[in-house]
Amino acid sequence: MQDYSALSPDFVLDAIESLGYLSDLRVLALNSYENRVYQIGIEESTPLIAKFYRPSRWSDEQILEEHRFALELADLEVPVIPPIEINGETLHHYKNHRFSIYERKGGHAPDLSDLDSLYTLGQHLGRVHAVGAKKEFIARPHLNLKNFGLTPKQFLLNNNFIPRSILEAYTSLTDHLFEEVDKAFSEVSFVSIRLHGDCHPGNIITRPDSLYLVDLDDARNGPAIQDIWMLLSGDDQSKRSQLSTVAEGYEEFFELDYKEFRLIEALRTLRLIHYAGWLASRWTDPAFPLAFPWFNTEKYWAEHVLQLREQLAEMQAPPLSIQ
Repeated sequence: MQDYSALSPDFVLDAIESLGYLSDLRVLALNSYENRVYQIGIEESTPLIAKFYRPSRWSDEQILEEHRFALELADLEVPVIPPIEINGETLHHYKNHRFSIYERKGGHAPDLSDLDSLYTLGQHLGRVHAVGAKKEFIARPHLNLKNFGLTPKQFLLNNNFIPRSILEAYTSLTDHLFEEVDKAFSEVSFVSIRLHGDCHPGNIITRPDSLYLVDLDDARNGPAIQDIWMLLSGDDQSKRSQLSTVAEGYEEFFELDYKEFRLIEALRTLRLIHYAGWLASRWTDPAFPLAFPWFNTEKYWAEHVLQLREQLAEMQAPPLSIQ
């Protein structure tokens, strides 16, 4: 279990002031569970955002790869929020905690039913992937069946999270799903690139000047479609319209491989299994039972298995197409 008990307001202020800032003693904890994130008031200046990293999740080099990617994008005026460099450093250490600091950029969630917003997001992602395709991450992992499917499933089984009443159904169903995922990945020859990795609406903010992609904490190597499919919702007709709009903006800056559409339901399946495994792996962190009280109940696991059954049907259906 990660001990965040040291992160008192005084500790957070001392960490920020160790970098040469003078705080106004205001500390506001923001909505974050994987890491701990705070807004810090700064004397005669705008507040800063400080992210304190969960130990053992990423190595220093993996964090720095994310930082370099964000800075590379920001240098090309891609709308992301990179870490602030101080004396050439973006990753800072204070009493056994690692943290980085960012400009505060307020905003609100985008309206993804608005095709203009989707078109703009397509443009942004095309620019992100044009940079991401120049090379792969070296230290950061790949999005694949092992990391997002087999490993979280094994964690759930080894730690007895799956209720006995559905254990056989869960085990058999995920075995079949992994066969379908493996089949999809084997049928699609894609180029692995550096990705945002977790491009859902909660990681996009609307500001007066632009839509911003935020929080690259899950950046990794993988197929480009990973950063696109989470923008889609509704029935197949709605998804086709949304995907067509995103693709139109995207292809102004980078070529979209339409064969990767075959991977959408495989990636959705992996996300569902990985998410359950992630919650389970963090369950000893006191913040998680408080924030996710519905997790690890009989009802949750029954609904999870039902959702996975629906995914099996989706994966066996023809893939989404806009051509």
